[in-house]
Amino acid sequence: MSKRQEIIQIIESVSGKPFKLSPEESLFESGTLDSFALTDVVAALEKKFKVSIPDSALNPRKFDSVERIEETLAEWGK
Repeated sequence: MSKRQEIIQIIESVSGKPFKLSPEESLFESGTLDSFALTDVVAALEKKFKVSIPDSALNPRKFDSVERIEETLAEWGK
């Protein structure tokens, strides 16, 4: 399974919805995620990819799409 597929699986698990967006579409504007789900997504990403994302990086813009999540993970070492 690719990293992108693993990210999508986490998003589906947290949101309880099937993922039907393109990788660059906003997870928040589409209603797939809300701000309350952000911490759950980040916790699952940290566990899955064995990274530590500091609280100072918990900016919704960094997690707004699958592409941005991939960039954020790359920034923090995975």
